[in-house]
Amino acid sequence: MVERRFSKLFQKGSLFRLAQKYQPVGNGEPAGETDEERELTAIEQEKEVTALPPKDACKCHKEDLAKSLHVDLQTGLSEFSVLQRRITHGWNEFIVDNTEPIWKKYLDQFKNPLILLLLASALVSVITKEYEDAVSIAMAVLIVVTVAFIQEYRSEKSLEELNKLVPPECNCIREGKLQHLLARELVPGDIVCLSIGDRVPADIRLIEVTDLLVDESSFTGEAEPCSKTDDPLLEAGDLTTLSNVVFMGTLVRYGKGKGIVIGTGENSQFGEVFKLMQAEETPKTPLQKSMDKLGKQLTLFSFCIIGLIMLIGWLQGKHLLSMFTIGVSLAVAAIPEGLPIVVTVTLVLGVLRMAKKRVIVKKLPIVETLGCCNVICSDKTGTLTANEMTVTQLVTSDGFQAEVSGVGYSGKGSVCLLPSKEVINEFSNVSVGKLVEAGCVANNAIIRKNTVMGQPTEGALIALAMKMELSDIKDIYIRKKEIPFSSEQKWMAVKCTLKNQGQEDIYFMKGAFEEVIQYCTMYNNGGIPLPLMPQQNASYLQEERRMGSLGLRVLALASGPELGRLTFLGLVGIIDPPRAGVKEAVQLLFESGVSVKMITGDALETAMAIGRSIGLSNGKLKAMSGEELDHVAESELSSAVKNVSVFFRTSPKHKLKIIKALQGAGAIVGMTGDGVNDAVALKSADIGVAMGQAGTDVSKEAANMILVDDDFSAIMSAIEEGKGIFYNIKNFVRFQLSTSISALSLITLSTVFNLPNPLNAMQILWINIIMDGPPAQSLGVEPVDKDAIKQPPRNITDTILSRALILKIFMSAIIIISGTLFVFWKEIPESGTTPRTTTMTFTCFVFFDLFNALTCRSQTKLIFEIGFFRNRMFLYSVLGSLLGQMAVIYIPPLQKIFLTENLGALDLLFLTGLSSSVFIVSELIKLCEKHCCRTKKVKNRHDV
Repeated sequence: MVERRFSKLFQKGSLFRLAQKYQPVGNGEPAGETDEERELTAIEQEKEVTALPPKDACKCHKEDLAKSLHVDLQTGLSEFSVLQRRITHGWNEFIVDNTEPIWKKYLDQFKNPLILLLLASALVSVITKEYEDAVSIAMAVLIVVTVAFIQEYRSEKSLEELNKLVPPECNCIREGKLQHLLARELVPGDIVCLSIGDRVPADIRLIEVTDLLVDESSFTGEAEPCSKTDDPLLEAGDLTTLSNVVFMGTLVRYGKGKGIVIGTGENSQFGEVFKLMQAEETPKTPLQKSMDKLGKQLTLFSFCIIGLIMLIGWLQGKHLLSMFTIGVSLAVAAIPEGLPIVVTVTLVLGVLRMAKKRVIVKKLPIVETLGCCNVICSDKTGTLTANEMTVTQLVTSDGFQAEVSGVGYSGKGSVCLLPSKEVINEFSNVSVGKLVEAGCVANNAIIRKNTVMGQPTEGALIALAMKMELSDIKDIYIRKKEIPFSSEQKWMAVKCTLKNQGQEDIYFMKGAFEEVIQYCTMYNNGGIPLPLMPQQNASYLQEERRMGSLGLRVLALASGPELGRLTFLGLVGIIDPPRAGVKEAVQLLFESGVSVKMITGDALETAMAIGRSIGLSNGKLKAMSGEELDHVAESELSSAVKNVSVFFRTSPKHKLKIIKALQGAGAIVGMTGDGVNDAVALKSADIGVAMGQAGTDVSKEAANMILVDDDFSAIMSAIEEGKGIFYNIKNFVRFQLSTSISALSLITLSTVFNLPNPLNAMQILWINIIMDGPPAQSLGVEPVDKDAIKQPPRNITDTILSRALILKIFMSAIIIISGTLFVFWKEIPESGTTPRTTTMTFTCFVFFDLFNALTCRSQTKLIFEIGFFRNRMFLYSVLGSLLGQMAVIYIPPLQKIFLTENLGALDLLFLTGLSSSVFIVSELIKLCEKHCCRTKKVKNRHDV
């Protein structure tokens, strides 16, 4: 449509003047060419302009690049060229394909086998004129489907959020003028000017730079800003090595630059992430798979009941249609329509509990998925670390060593001498004080509200001075001159003089050790300069290598009257350290059977240092680079990544590859991250976890879960919650199926053997209310067992209806049926059923039900271990059911409805004693299982 509109405009000749104005670089105007021919030639040339991949653009000289993109480096593009290129390349933005309408997404919720089974049972209820059942089932289905739809619809914005990272405005040269434009208007070939604080609006090949430093941490994972150049590169390595290209969405930290746009929208590197995200489908959660399987098992169970009833009826010579109707009615009654509601309520309560712990869960089933998670892949920068450069070690020129506590730019922390652990301030130790002073004066960074303005490395030195109470020391100096840092010289220096004193000038220098030491002739010894000897030089080099091997970025500092005669002051080690609580969280995860893998774009030394400091794989680290990953065969990938705990120099594609390989090996993978480079991995993982404060908008929207306070250890609470939720669902299923099987068996036996019915219609309805009502629902809100975290991750192949659970269901059902039939047989006179017979049988069944619910609160722990009063909702619902049962027995109007009569105190005591048998037997079985497990553990220990 846009193309048609522009083509009509050209046909009318309204852009003819622009076409005349346009002059391609290096082309003269051929003689005898008409205006129309010139216009067509210009249009054809514009159509030939294509976006350039960064790896090609980085090797081009700027003149060759300008020629291939048909642009004048001084005047930029003409309006005619911009309009033509926009027709070809579109706007510099991302278009989310929302072809699937909302109503279709809503209907997709009905594809769940359990929901389909419930809808079928509602239809059968309508056919058999059981309209109340049909309405109640339909309402249950609608509630469940709507809640699930609302939760999932809100989380489907991940691709739209990419637009938020594209800056709204930029500075661009067009037709010889510097213009302030919307970033979406850029096209390949535009000349863009960048300055400090700008977010890069497109992929740009730099043609002019002045001390340009770009923060690419959200894109590559590198914590340190990258120094940029405008020289062509001889070889193009991975994206992190392209020093003359800046990428869309990254941030200019320092300096300024100018460059040519080589990629916009989906043709940028950002666009590659966008396309990968579009291609990724969010995997089904283990709970969804378990529920699907349960739905199929219950369907099979229903058909077995119908078949059995019809077979018995046929053998007895009864009418097949009437037997089929009875069979279908029983099958419908056997399906626990309360299950989807309990699952949804349990998950919602889990989500609310997580919200109190400052964790936002966007998709309901994700809460439970954490209970199965056995691998957590974590980004380093901004996730395991705070993305705040911090000085952690000092070594002075006269041999003092100190460690620095406190992370980030808040100034909280202290400097302690080693090994005495003496806390030092200001110049209480002259050597340390002079070292810190030099780092503070030779510095351009400012810290405001715990945020650094300038280079993070310089921010770390200011934060160190704040911890030493020396942050104001630079105010006593007047700066006369600055020699800025460059990637060639690898140092920066300032020339200062003391205020109000006519003393000689003093230089302060910081930079790489091997460069700074060349300008030094002396070393500081307790405030006294002494000649620098080769042995001192060798010991400093040894210290620098030791600190470098720990993953620290090492800076040397010096001061003196002139650049050739400086006094060496010492070394500082800087790193982006682990967040508080990460080490403990990793250890707990390891103990509970969850392996943690670190995936970073950073270098090997830094990655290994962080890995060791947080205790990855109990210190037994194995590393693999992104490049090595590319050379591993697909068939060997799963086994290769399984044993690796640190992946370094990785791209978004590598992260995706690692997650897919782990999932291929059967792992349930959680991914934590904060940057654009993590977005694809967050979406493809079984659980994507983003950081709430440090995370980019893209990572937050791609994730299923957000840690509001960036607290990695909050994952522990989430895993605990996930395990507890699955156990609660199993408890509910056990109670409901054992109760429904008992009720159905009573009716089936009486129907098949032509016996009088032990329960009437109203009594069955009352039992159904207990079966699906408050006592059943309250099992879903049982508080999470504190020992759940110690349990290994749940195997995804484990179904809700496991063999052990089925055996427990049938055991409870047999006890309930036997006890109820015994009471029915004991109370029935020869003349037939009386109100007393049905009242005793009915009350016996209800008491069995409530005792069964009590033992179903836990599959493994005795009632004394979990406590009677821990689940108050359960207590209230059981008490309510008991009062309701007493009302049905003793209140005359209800006696008429339910056909009951008064029972004596001894009757109630007898029924309580008998019905408690289901509780007692279940508790004894738990006790036996505990004893067997303990014996097995002891035996295994002796064998070892």
